Amino acid sequence: MIRHLVLFKLNEGVERDDPRVTKGVEIFRALDGKIPEIRSWELGWNFSDRPIAYDFAINSAFEDRAALRTYAMHPEHQAGVSLWGEFATWVIADYEF
Repeated sequence: MIRHLVLFKLNEGVERDDPRVTKGVEIFRALDGKIPEIRSWELGWNFSDRPIAYDFAINSAFEDRAALRTYAMHPEHQAGVSLWGEFATWVIADYEF
């Protein structure tokens, strides 16, 4: 199995209630069930107030690297990536477990 972790940091001046952010969360929330390669899917807002903390996280799992690649190229996922690129930066970690 492959764990796919993504941590998002909202750009300076962008708040959680920004309509683009709301839409971005909706797009990613809706991916579970739309992309068959997803084995598990969790997402949510960070509540830590530490300065090094990121704002939003996705924790997901895929059967193998091929499934992760298929997910990454899926048009629904790419729509979310494109929108989030307007208001956030992110880091990714993928590992086998």
